[in-house]
Amino acid sequence: MGPEITAWRPNVPGIHEVFHARFTTHAYPSHTHDAWTLLIVDAGMVRYDLDRHEHGALRSQVTLLPPGVPHDGRSVSPEGFRKRVLYLASDTLTGVGAAVDHPSLRDPLLRDRIHQLHLSLHTEDLEAQSRFALIRDRLREHLAAGEAPPPARASVAHRLRDLLDARLPETPTLDDAALTLDVHPASLVRAFSREFGIPPHRYVTGRRLELARRHLLAGRPAAEAASLAGFYDQAHLTRHFTKLLGIGPARYGLRR
Repeated sequence: MGPEITAWRPNVPGIHEVFHARFTTHAYPSHTHDAWTLLIVDAGMVRYDLDRHEHGALRSQVTLLPPGVPHDGRSVSPEGFRKRVLYLASDTLTGVGAAVDHPSLRDPLLRDRIHQLHLSLHTEDLEAQSRFALIRDRLREHLAAGEAPPPARASVAHRLRDLLDARLPETPTLDDAALTLDVHPASLVRAFSREFGIPPHRYVTGRRLELARRHLLAGRPAAEAASLAGFYDQAHLTRHFTKLLGIGPARYGLRR
C-alpha cells in the first residue's frame, strides 16, 4: 500500500503547513526543513536519526524537531505508522540546541492540546489560533528549560549555510562560494558535511523542496512550483519530491 497523505495551509499565523500521513514501506531520506516540525504519532512508531543520533517517536510523546538540522524517518514495524505534523515558522520558537538534545517531550497535556488543535483546524479559525497560542507558550517553556548558551557560529560550515540560504532558490557554484568565503572548495564540502551530516547539494535540494511544497499548497501547478523553487523542470521536482514523500507533487495538497 502506498502512502496516504493530506496537506494544506491553515489560516493560523505561524503554521506554514498541516501534514497528515500514513506510511508503511516508505522511509524518509535524510533532509532538513526551514521550519519547526511538531509531530504526534497516532499509530505505530517512528524511528529517526537527528543530528546523527537515533531517536524514537511514540504515540505517548510529542516530537519537536528544529529547523536546519538533518533528520530521516522510518517505521519500526511492517504495519507502518500514522502521524500528524504541524510545520511552524522558524521564528515561532527559539532553542534549537535544546530541541536537538531532547526532541521527545513527555507531556500529556501538550499532546492533547495538539490533538485538539488538529481537530479545530477543520472548523473554526479563531479556536485554532487560540489553541495554537497555548501550544506555542508551552513549547517555549520546554525549550527554555533545556537551552544552553548558544555556541559561536563563525565556522565555515555555518557561513556556507547562511550563504546558501541567502541565495535560494538560486545556488552559487561551489567555486563561487569558495571564493566568497575564501576557503578551498573541497574544504567547504568536508566542513559542511561534517557539521550538518549531509553535503551542501542535498541541503539545497531539501530547501527547494520546502519552497515547492509551499507553492503547491498555495495552489500553483507543479510545473510552476518547480520553476519557482529552483528545479530544472517538473520532472526534476517530481524525482526528488517522490523520493522524499512517496508521492508526486501533482497529488500534493489535494484534500481528501
